[in-house]
Amino acid sequence: MTSLAVQNSISAVAAAASSTASTASSGSANAITQGDFLKLLTAQLQYQTPTNPADPTQLASEFAAISTVDGITQLNSQLSTIQTSTAASQIGQAASLVGKQVAVSGDVLTPDASGAATGAFNLAASTQNTEVTILAPNGAVAGTENLGALPAGQQSFSWSGGTAGTSYTYQVTATNATGAAVSVTPYSVYTVQGVNVSGSTPTLNVQGSATPLAVSSVQTVLGAAQ
Repeated sequence: MTSLAVQNSISAVAAAASSTASTASSGSANAITQGDFLKLLTAQLQYQTPTNPADPTQLASEFAAISTVDGITQLNSQLSTIQTSTAASQIGQAASLVGKQVAVSGDVLTPDASGAATGAFNLAASTQNTEVTILAPNGAVAGTENLGALPAGQQSFSWSGGTAGTSYTYQVTATNATGAAVSVTPYSVYTVQGVNVSGSTPTLNVQGSATPLAVSSVQTVLGAAQ
């Protein structure tokens, strides 16, 4: 093998280093490894001739390519470790919610076996009068709760007139001391029964809903279910 032929082979490998970085990081059988580079460099030095030695500039470029691939490999290893740690943290966070009531955006009331349900909402300002109207699936009024004056912030209420297995909705009417309406943000409250880890991120299995909840959708945690 001539020095020129070997050097041309090395040059082609060095030029391909950046374009094959993603392949190398995925562990493909076609990936160019640091060992491959070293073998080619050794061959280049072994077969060079005194009258046509290897170009020092080219060698420097090839060593730089080796460092690039090695650095990418180490970076991907670190990222993999971070991802594993993050996943474990997410599972731990989700598991800590089992048995507790969590609130997500919505206006649904889900009664338990005894017909009791919990709702939550946030008030933009303090109120003089606050009333909750519970609606059945057909739109008829199923019940009302007069909560009176409340401070601004997160509030919750309980209703015991429901039927297990039926999904109700509710509306909150709130006014301040002057009779002006106060903005209300409603939440749907669910009791967490378990954690689902079959997907890329853990989700929460909750009572009264066939659809698991994303941990990121939880607005607040009310505490242990009664």
